Amino acid sequence: MRKLMLGLVASTALTSPAFAEALELEKDELTFGFIKLTDMAPLAVAYEQGYFLDEGLFVTLEAQANWKVLLDGVIGGQLDGAHMLAGQPLAATIGFGTEAHIITPFSMDLNGNGITVSNEVWDMMKPNIPTMDDGRPQHPISAEALAPVVEQYKSEGKPFNMGMVFPVSTHNYELRYWLAAGGLHPGYYSPENVTGQIGADVFLSVTPPPQMPATLEAGTINGYCVGEPWNQQAVFKGIGVPVVTDYELWKNNPEKVFGITAEFAEEYPNTTRAVTKALIRAAIWLDENDNANRPEAVEILSRPEYVGADYDVIANSMTGTFEYEKGDKREVPDFNVFFRYNATYPFYSDAVWYLTQMRRWGQIADAKPDSWYDEVAKSVYRPDIYLDAAKMLVDEGLADSADFPWDSDGYKAPTPAEDIIDGIAFDGRTPNAYLESLPIGLKGEQVVVGAGVEG
Repeated sequence: MRKLMLGLVASTALTSPAFAEALELEKDELTFGFIKLTDMAPLAVAYEQGYFLDEGLFVTLEAQANWKVLLDGVIGGQLDGAHMLAGQPLAATIGFGTEAHIITPFSMDLNGNGITVSNEVWDMMKPNIPTMDDGRPQHPISAEALAPVVEQYKSEGKPFNMGMVFPVSTHNYELRYWLAAGGLHPGYYSPENVTGQIGADVFLSVTPPPQMPATLEAGTINGYCVGEPWNQQAVFKGIGVPVVTDYELWKNNPEKVFGITAEFAEEYPNTTRAVTKALIRAAIWLDENDNANRPEAVEILSRPEYVGADYDVIANSMTGTFEYEKGDKREVPDFNVFFRYNATYPFYSDAVWYLTQMRRWGQIADAKPDSWYDEVAKSVYRPDIYLDAAKMLVDEGLADSADFPWDSDGYKAPTPAEDIIDGIAFDGRTPNAYLESLPIGLKGEQVVVGAGVEG
């Protein structure tokens, strides 16, 4: 009945004057995939607020079991597009893992992740963490506080295991970044060994996001990096403590993207623009009036067909706060950002950062010139499609022209050192110089051979 009603609404709307100049859609029935995380919100909001229908699109949203299944669905055509890890379109396009040309016309959000450790590990870390005047831990917490714990595990002959959601996930790179900034080696990849554990002090492995808390509780892992609501779930269940958010790791870092195949964009250009329009409107709604719509968004996301976690768990981060230890709730208004700070614009510099991390840890086995990073970024990130959609929304009176970076060359201004946990600035225009500035990781012509680094 719900689908029938939506169809009737759309049929009526399509005859209204607002659609007199609507895009001539090449395909209007679409299926999009997502993983049960709060940052899939633009898709849920575009559906529930009728923004897809306003564009003449009949969309079905389907939760996927894991990131590989989701990517395979897009490549195989079972899904027309999906909520993706930002590293997935880049990795697929350069042939790391499944090879396919995937593009993104829309960046879904900034921030939104955290790193959580078990209660046992937290108790071991606490003596190494400075405190504030009120006795609470001082944030951000460096992985230097974890290093003695890892050393103790090692001396007892026990591996220190942590979970991340996928080899090319932001979570993998953020966890590695945090560990390396604290002097802990997260391990290398090589063409012969894709475990990512070569030379590791801390052993990282894949766990699907919704399974993170249960895996931690079972003792299989000692900590993890994941998106919400699965850090806050550990707090609510009393099984772990988030020690750092990615906002503290790298202020306003890029997170997920909306991914489609290059073939889809070429075959259905107007449909692609229409989808992008609907997603931009959803992002605007999520952030407008100082996040006034977030409680409604939390109610939507708490439904079983979307994230399916308790309202209070999702609200703990989506409404501008974040809880570390139980009862230690702090104001983090930008923990989830969906539109402000040009969050939805697909910046080439964001793509370059992901590529530098792939190179840093050996997923890109050989050195590449700066020009290569630029070329790959431009083949995957498509601000031209994004700005076409934005211009249509402005012309229709549905968006404010001042909210879009019309004159950008696709590169953000360099991220200053003070906005990154290790105090090392990032400039997407000079990826090799950036890699040279990082104390742990591959540089220059270095390659991973066997169990070591050569060059």
